Amino acid sequence: MNNAILERKKSQVDLLVGRIQEAKTIVAFDYPGLSVKDFTELRIELRKNGCDAQVYKNNIARRAVTEAGHPEMAEFFVGAKAIAFSTEDVIAPARVLYEFAKKFKTVSMQTGIIEGKTATVADLNALATLPSYETLLTQLAAGMLMPVRELAIGLNMIANPEEANQ
Repeated sequence: MNNAILERKKSQVDLLVGRIQEAKTIVAFDYPGLSVKDFTELRIELRKNGCDAQVYKNNIARRAVTEAGHPEMAEFFVGAKAIAFSTEDVIAPARVLYEFAKKFKTVSMQTGIIEGKTATVADLNALATLPSYETLLTQLAAGMLMPVRELAIGLNMIANPEEANQ
């Protein structure tokens, strides 16, 4: 094989290894039969959530995940695969793909990396169904407010016993 081609492929592997190492979450997914229009719609939705998706040759992806320290993922890179990356939000790529897969049955998550650890489909589905950050904060605030509210009611009952008897 030509040395220029080998060097180009090696640089592609190195670039992908760099992307894998800097990303918080990576999701490899199948997209057989998805039209260009629908794949573009998926990419737009991913970008809205601070993510990106790209299609790589399977051989390059296998080499990159192996070099990045996740050789168990290499077996999944067969057939039409794409990889979604997120460097900001841990949940976003899994959630977007999970929701998109409801609409397009041909899209399915296969494997991924969540904060440096290899993830199974079950892990990705669990991640995708977590409540949003804002919802979790609201639930935390409500949980912290309840004891304070109960204390206030109790103190009010002690301070005003005639109102408590009514």
